[in-house]
Amino acid sequence: MPPESDLVKNILFDLDGTLTDPKEGITRSIRYALKRLNQPAPDPDELLWCIGPPLLNSFKILLNSNQPDLAQKALMLYRERFDRVGKFENRVYADVPELLEKLKSNGYTLFVATSKPVVFARQIVDHFKLAPYFDEVFGSRLNGELVEKAALIEFILHSKKIEANETIMVGDRKYDISGAQKCGVATIGVTYGYGSRQEVQTAAPNSIVDNPMAVVTAIKKLAAAQYKDSQQLTD
Repeated sequence: MPPESDLVKNILFDLDGTLTDPKEGITRSIRYALKRLNQPAPDPDELLWCIGPPLLNSFKILLNSNQPDLAQKALMLYRERFDRVGKFENRVYADVPELLEKLKSNGYTLFVATSKPVVFARQIVDHFKLAPYFDEVFGSRLNGELVEKAALIEFILHSKKIEANETIMVGDRKYDISGAQKCGVATIGVTYGYGSRQEVQTAAPNSIVDNPMAVVTAIKKLAAAQYKDSQQLTD
């Protein structure tokens, strides 16, 4: 169990760019959707900005169209390929299993909190043998509900009956950080994913780390700081 002086009990992890590197599956599926619509398909390295934020919004930008249904059609085509093959064109970042094992053995309760549809997220977590580390995998719904990070985190806090001040969000994009901040949840920004260091720094998380195992130290420091603050409030 975490020490009694540790207020932090729950750790939320983003999936894409934090636990796994999904570049191949996501960019190939985006290109597939665009080609099916006879639209220009940028090179994979030009699509990295699409990893993390809600894909419907990304397709609206990519298509640059005033046709409201076109982005939705692109998303459906994307899911057609992603569900078939793209979800497993993926890899777990080095040291992530060790990180999760360390946190689990220290008594923290771990959750996945991703904007990716939960049906895909669960399959990915299961496929890469990460499921035993997590109490539950949370994601968006196929109809678009819970795709915004703040709404998703609020849903997790409410459904699991956990307190914001007992929770930390770990993610690689500004959406992870700002979403958690709106819910009063402390944040750790990682720089090894798809958010640039500048993006992470600008989002102003409580801590920034450059590799997965550094998350452990960052959590301990944040937990100690939160405990100190709580003691001052009761003095």
